[in-house]
Amino acid sequence: MLDLEVVPERSLGNEQWEFTLGMPLAQAVAILQKHCRIIKNVQVLYSEQSPLSHDLILNLTQDGIKLLFDAFNQRLKVIEVYDLTKVKLKYCGVHFNSQAIAPTIEQIDQSFGATHPGVYNSAEQLFHLNFRGLSFSFQLDSWTETPKYEPNFAHGLASLQIPHGATVKRMYIYNGNCLQDTKAPAMPLSCFLGNVYAESVDVLRDGVGPSGLRLRLLTAGCGPGVLADAKMRVFERCVYFGDTCQDVLSTLGSPHKVFYKSEDKMKIHSPSPHKQVPSKCNDYFFNYFTLGVDILFDANTHRVKKFVLHTNYPGHYNFNIYHRCEFKIPLAIKRDSSDSQTETCTTYSKWDNIQDLLGHPVEKPVVLHRSSSPNNTNPFGSTFCFGLQRMIFEVMQNNHIASVTLYGPARPGGQSKTPEIPQ
Repeated sequence: MLDLEVVPERSLGNEQWEFTLGMPLAQAVAILQKHCRIIKNVQVLYSEQSPLSHDLILNLTQDGIKLLFDAFNQRLKVIEVYDLTKVKLKYCGVHFNSQAIAPTIEQIDQSFGATHPGVYNSAEQLFHLNFRGLSFSFQLDSWTETPKYEPNFAHGLASLQIPHGATVKRMYIYNGNCLQDTKAPAMPLSCFLGNVYAESVDVLRDGVGPSGLRLRLLTAGCGPGVLADAKMRVFERCVYFGDTCQDVLSTLGSPHKVFYKSEDKMKIHSPSPHKQVPSKCNDYFFNYFTLGVDILFDANTHRVKKFVLHTNYPGHYNFNIYHRCEFKIPLAIKRDSSDSQTETCTTYSKWDNIQDLLGHPVEKPVVLHRSSSPNNTNPFGSTFCFGLQRMIFEVMQNNHIASVTLYGPARPGGQSKTPEIPQ
C-alpha cells in the first residue's frame, strides 16, 4: 500500500517520487514506468473521437488514484483519490488516513483545521468540504436528513450539524479555490529537469511555402552559483531550411536523440527516375522530444531539409514520445474575388476545416501504416497523409492532425535574409 504525503494546491507523493500539479503527462508516465513493480494496473482513459472534449486520465486502479490532465496543454490539472482504503495519506508528516486511522470528519478537522462551511450536493448525495487547493467529499446516502448549519454561526467544522463518524469518500488536490473552475498551472520549476520546452512554434513562410520555425522556448535558469534562485526564462530562437547542423546545435542545443534513416518509404511517390537507386549514406534526424519537433538533415550537405511537428494526440502510434507542439501554420488561401489570403492552422485544427478553407478538394491521401515489426499490426489503425503547399499533414481517423512535415529547397548559403513573419 502506498504511503503518500498530501500537499494542498501542489502535489501527492513520497520521498522517491511526486505527482506535481502542472507536470507534463510524459513525466507522470515516466514515474509510473520507473516504479512499475510498486504501481501496477494503470489505465489510460481518453475520448477516441473527441480527444479535446474530455480530460486525459491516468487511472491507478490498484491504488485508487486518478491523475487528470488538461486535454489541451497535457499538464496535470487534478489529483483525485477515489478509494481511500487502498492508500495511506498524511499531511505535514502526520497520517489522517491509514488502516488504523479512518478519515472521519473529526479527523479531517484535527489534521487540517477549520474551514468555510461545506456544500451539499443533493443529486450526488455528497457533502463537499473545501480548503484552498484541497477538497473532501463525504458520502451521505446513509443519513436520514441532509446536513444543516447556521450560516450566522458557522465558524468552522464544529458548527456543522452532521453526524459524527462520517468518512471521506473522495479527495481532490487542485490549483486555486474552486475545483470546478481549476486549470492546470504553469509547469513548476522542479519539472524542467534541465530540459527546454516550447511554449509555441510559429511556422515562418515565404512566397511559396514554409521557410523555417520561430520557437518561443522556456527553461529554468539559475542565478550565478545559487541554485535556490532558479526562475523561468523565456527566449526566442529561429531555425531555417538550409541551416547547418552546427547552426541548429548552437540555436536549440543538443537533441535528445539522433536517428539515422535506414530507408525512405515515401520515395516511391517521387517523380525522380533514381528512386530505385539506394543512397550511399543516410539522412538523419535530430529528435527534440520536449519541443515536439524533429529536424531532418541531408546526409551529404548536413543542412536542414525537413521539420516534423508532433501534436501528441492519444490514439496515435507515437503518443507520449513527444510533448505536444503548439504550432501555428499560415496557409495561403486563394479566393475567387480577391487576392490570396492567409489563414492559420493550429495544433487543434481539424482536417475538414482546413479543406473547407482551401475551397477545393485535396488530392487523395497516402495511407500510412505503422508497426514495430513487419509481423505486428498497429492497434490504433492507419493514418492518412495529405500534401499541401510544401507540407504533409498526417491525419488520424478522428479527423485530428497527428503531425505536420514541412519541407523545402535547402539554401546552399543558409538563410541570408529575414523571412516574412505571419501576423
